[in-house]
Amino acid sequence: MNHFELRGGILHAEDVPLPEIADAVGTPVYVYSRATLMRHARIFRDALAPLGNPWLAFAVKANPNLAVLRVLAREGYGADVVSAGELDRAIAAGMEPGTIVFSGVGKTGAELAHGLKSGIGQFNVESEEEGFELAAIAARMDRKADCALRVNPDVDAGTHEKISTGKKDSKFGVSIGDAASVYHRLEREAGLAIRGIAVHIGSQLASLAPLERAFEKVGRLIAELRAAGSCISHVDLGGGLGVPYKAGDSYPDPSDYAAMVMRVTHGWGVRLMFEPGRVIAGNAGVLLSRVIRVKRGAQRPFVVMDAAMNDLARPAMYGAWHDIDAVAPDGATMTAHIVGPICETGDTFATDRTCDRLEAGDLAVFRTAGAYGATMASSYNSRGFVPEVLVDGDRFAVVADRIAPAAIMQAERVPDWLT
Repeated sequence: MNHFELRGGILHAEDVPLPEIADAVGTPVYVYSRATLMRHARIFRDALAPLGNPWLAFAVKANPNLAVLRVLAREGYGADVVSAGELDRAIAAGMEPGTIVFSGVGKTGAELAHGLKSGIGQFNVESEEEGFELAAIAARMDRKADCALRVNPDVDAGTHEKISTGKKDSKFGVSIGDAASVYHRLEREAGLAIRGIAVHIGSQLASLAPLERAFEKVGRLIAELRAAGSCISHVDLGGGLGVPYKAGDSYPDPSDYAAMVMRVTHGWGVRLMFEPGRVIAGNAGVLLSRVIRVKRGAQRPFVVMDAAMNDLARPAMYGAWHDIDAVAPDGATMTAHIVGPICETGDTFATDRTCDRLEAGDLAVFRTAGAYGATMASSYNSRGFVPEVLVDGDRFAVVADRIAPAAIMQAERVPDWLT
């Protein structure tokens, strides 16, 4: 469920008519619903509550907006970060450093040191080499780094290949067959307090079966490590739950996920950690856009929007589906190609899409844009960055300013020898 609904023939975000936001802020613009963020955060948290004291770390990469992170911090969420920039954002948003997990295969030495100085809760070490580097940095700082070893369980997540992270040829984690020996070697490092295992097999999963297979492999690894005398107190089960992008599609809900986790992890005797992202933020946001014009095509008309692939990259990058709805539908439909203004054929949001009838000047939304939307934007074609708005009941605020192309150009320099 989300809080973007038709009222009196006009699409609202909670109690705010979307045309009011378009008039005040312009288009394109991302619009987030605080009520939806809170609802999804609570549903996920409550579903996992029977596990005892689960560590919930929102995947900041899904939506790093400070206001969004502040809403989730107030709901008791920590952060899963993959860069020093995300770490700083999480802390700035009010998330306690001790609730932050630092993941990612390419942490630099400076980022590892920054995480230690910040007092983060855990590093998810992605390789033996990273573990040795972290140990050396921690020893120089006279500290111990709390960490877990990320393993690659060689499980196909059944999702898009570009967001599948747990197959044997993935860049993430240590092969589960090598994990025990790597773990034992890292245990001997004075700068490390290695205490568990981490796993994450991909994003936008439509089935719990791949997750269950991965978790079962982790369970066997835990038993092997404990039999050899290792201490395992924390296990990070990652994230990856999918959300419906297309009306009528169904995905596992958090209660089904929790039931599976409870069954598979029974008897592990660890603190479980989770990294939800899309399942919290996906349906909490839309991209609001205006039709520039409708162009006659050879077979279908082209509806040219003022939003483009630089604003919402998922369709161009993954061939992803987003429902597209008129803000003031008149009951009529059309079949058209929905495209943006960028000089790329790939700047296509939908092909042969049957949708609400749209004409020049009409407002429309791309739904389920609250995750991996604004955060993946670029300034391609010298376009700026669109603003972000958070709605709370009958009020709204701009929570990220529009960045005009001129502002981006001001950061560039022409060397003296070219003038």
